[in-house]
Amino acid sequence: METVNILIEALPYIKKFHKKKILIKYGGHAMIDADAMGSTARDTVLLKYVGMQPIVVHGGGPEISRSMNKLGKEPKFIGGLRITDQETMDIVKMVLVGKISTEIVANVCLHGAKGVGISGKDNQLLKARKRAPEVIVNSETGEEKTIDLGLVGEIESVNPEIIDMLTNNDYIPIISPIGVDDQANTLNLNADTVAGDVASNVGAEKLIILTDVPGILEDPGDPETLIKKIKADEILELIDQEIVRDGMLPKVSTCLNAIQNGVSSAHIIDGRIKHSTLLEIFTRSGIGTMITK
Repeated sequence: METVNILIEALPYIKKFHKKKILIKYGGHAMIDADAMGSTARDTVLLKYVGMQPIVVHGGGPEISRSMNKLGKEPKFIGGLRITDQETMDIVKMVLVGKISTEIVANVCLHGAKGVGISGKDNQLLKARKRAPEVIVNSETGEEKTIDLGLVGEIESVNPEIIDMLTNNDYIPIISPIGVDDQANTLNLNADTVAGDVASNVGAEKLIILTDVPGILEDPGDPETLIKKIKADEILELIDQEIVRDGMLPKVSTCLNAIQNGVSSAHIIDGRIKHSTLLEIFTRSGIGTMITK
């Protein structure tokens, strides 16, 4: 009976999200552990088979840094952004498009769905421009220093045509977060930002960000202070109070932008927990933080 009750609890959500696009951003533990990646891919396939249209955006920062170290190149960051020269960009493409994307596609296909790997360069899915140099202020001397981030981009526009073509033909798109400028140059993009912008432009019902924390915590050191559900204007108060800060800030900002641009709800959930995506979508209690308008 427990199994039956679980299925009955899931039914309203299966009906509500039937034929709706669900954007899932793979990150954290779901990316670095082979078993977790396989489990997450299987959950994504399940969403497809109960009638939803999942779309995946993946990151890969730690894997890129490991590959750089193996090749004798030291990763450098400014304000959380990777300084990307041409050699680093070649490594980024190799890791994101050549390794991680193909692994996710293979796992999706293994579990019976049709997965296709694409990047922001395909059909100019992600048109971008080079990010302006960062101005760093020395806290002791007050001296300003301007640092060029290299081939780091900001999204100018999203062309969802290729995603719509794939989802309409029962494929699951797996998107690598690199963009292209108007001179056909490749630019390194933030995967969370890509997930939010793509979700907004394809009319996604949900944006789900898999990470390595339970969600938004009132006390970052206490998992018991998880905020299960919150409205966008309440999030702004948490940012002002610096309850949302550091690594959580860009993820929350991505969620807010998605909500403001038509996505019904955004979720930050713990990818370390097995089947966290299914628990968040198909149960009343959920598992992470849900942000709504």
